[in-house]
Amino acid sequence: MVSGIEYRKRKYVEVVARFDENGDLCPLAIIWEDGRRFDIRRQATSLKVGGNGLRFIVRIGSQETYLFYENPKWYVEAKVYESSHVEAKS
Repeated sequence: MVSGIEYRKRKYVEVVARFDENGDLCPLAIIWEDGRRFDIRRQATSLKVGGNGLRFIVRIGSQETYLFYENPKWYVEAKVYESSHVEAKS
């Protein structure tokens, strides 16, 4: 039997971003490690997190997730699945 436990970990990503005329940081797209580009379709107001970063709510494809900016790095919370094999006792 295989059981999966889902948790999230930081996955650092390349981000295309711009600063607007007010100096606000606006992420436009995420570039995945394999080169795929995901345009950010929805961006909510950013929030300060942990006292030193920004959090954006973004939509990548059909999934909504968080994108974090902790100067100078960007990351998303990637899902990780752990598998364990349980052998039947006889």
